[in-house]
Amino acid sequence: MPLPWKDSSTKLKHLPGIGQKTAQRLAFHLLRATPEEALSLAEAIRDAKEKIRTCTVCYNITDTDPCLYCVGPTRNKRTICVVEEAHNIMAIEKTRAYSGMYHVLGGSLSPLQGRGPEQLHIKSLIERLKGGTVEEIIIATNPNAEGEATAIYLSKLLKPLGVRVTRIGVGIPVGADLEYADEVTMLKAMEGRREL
Repeated sequence: MPLPWKDSSTKLKHLPGIGQKTAQRLAFHLLRATPEEALSLAEAIRDAKEKIRTCTVCYNITDTDPCLYCVGPTRNKRTICVVEEAHNIMAIEKTRAYSGMYHVLGGSLSPLQGRGPEQLHIKSLIERLKGGTVEEIIIATNPNAEGEATAIYLSKLLKPLGVRVTRIGVGIPVGADLEYADEVTMLKAMEGRREL
């Protein structure tokens, strides 16, 4: 006879970053929780699945359409920061240094995983440029092979449209030692240097 927490544990370990032991601990925690606490969590998950959707303008995840970034009165409409996934927006927003618009691609170019330009939200990005108000596209894809390929592809596609295309700086993280940097990271750090 299966243990009562086994099914919960099996479902929980499918969450990203949750292994078998953590899933077991979470299952036991839920079993110890009051019925109100457990049902509140279940309700929050159901509400998220029912109410959260994709913004029809920038493809961010949102509960209002268009999202708050797209309709924000203080947002700079002349700049669009292109990211791979919606959660990348949160990392940029934490800096409080960027107040422009966003565009979520929905991934990066990865031929080995069957993701080409058609699978990404590139056509809608080009559509957003047709109004002529956008002056700069900031490409903020991940600094890995797929992210770099996506950045180069977008640059070649967007520059002929008369918009300035920039790439976020990459290189040595703050607090790191130079001796541990690999060649590519060091190369990017040297290329991205700026005047003091």
